[in-house]
Amino acid sequence: MTQFEYSPSTWVPFRDKEVLERVRSIKRNDIAKHANPDFKIRVVPDAEIEWKFVTDVFFRIKQAADQRKRLVMILPQPWPMYRRVAELINRCRVDCRNLYTFNMDEYANEDGRIAPEDWPYGFTHALKKYFYSRIDQTLRPPEHQMVGLTSENLKDYGRMIADLGGADICYSGPGWTGHLAFIEPDAPEVPKDLEAFKQMGPRIVTLSPFTIAQNSLHGSFGSSGDIAAVPPKAATIGPAQVIAAKHRIDFHSIGVHGTATSWQRLISRLVLHGPVTPLVPESILQTLRTDVWVSETIAQDIEPDWDKGY
Repeated sequence: MTQFEYSPSTWVPFRDKEVLERVRSIKRNDIAKHANPDFKIRVVPDAEIEWKFVTDVFFRIKQAADQRKRLVMILPQPWPMYRRVAELINRCRVDCRNLYTFNMDEYANEDGRIAPEDWPYGFTHALKKYFYSRIDQTLRPPEHQMVGLTSENLKDYGRMIADLGGADICYSGPGWTGHLAFIEPDAPEVPKDLEAFKQMGPRIVTLSPFTIAQNSLHGSFGSSGDIAAVPPKAATIGPAQVIAAKHRIDFHSIGVHGTATSWQRLISRLVLHGPVTPLVPESILQTLRTDVWVSETIAQDIEPDWDKGY
């Protein structure tokens, strides 16, 4: 076979061909192996991922309520599954008065104005719709304790979390670029030096074209590749808030409507087994106490499927 050599597109943030080939070749049976014993990777059936998230969030809320302790959570995009957490809270009559939640991120426009809470495609709107409003009024925390990023609180967002003692738990999952929250590897607002990167706090960032394409597949935007519908910027927490959290749980499970097709299979391997670098923002989790749950779909071997086109 004639060799055909090429480099990744200059649009691709991480372009080390040797590393990419190494992680691309990681098999399902090896994906859970890691040198850091505190970075615990586990492969779980696809059907269990959602319920593992729901039950973990609920367990932490109930445990804190039983112990009458404050619980501070950094939450990712408030998917509809948060309503299942609310249902468990209501059925078990869990008092949430000491619950504090902070959204990881929120969309912003080209001028850096953060989407208002009543914008129906925003994450704060979804949190209030799917989670807060579904908790029985007698069990809800005060509404100001369920916090989203706004143009008014952005500069104080990191301090607001720190003043509560830092997050007890931070949930996450990698985007197509390996972003953590909306911390993009190629955003001009994100430091390229690793130590400066780790100290970065909340800010407005420019979204990667890959993230815009990824999010155009979300149900909220019609699952139709409508890249013009996705805002160009976002507000995000920084690595500093993730590092300061007492614990982290990272999910790798995004496919395309239940099929084996997934944009996440390669970036998950790079996040979990590539170098720790701002070019792959989620890779900093490798250095921290983190539980990682990888679905069978994401863990499966990367290999050609000559019977499939798109």
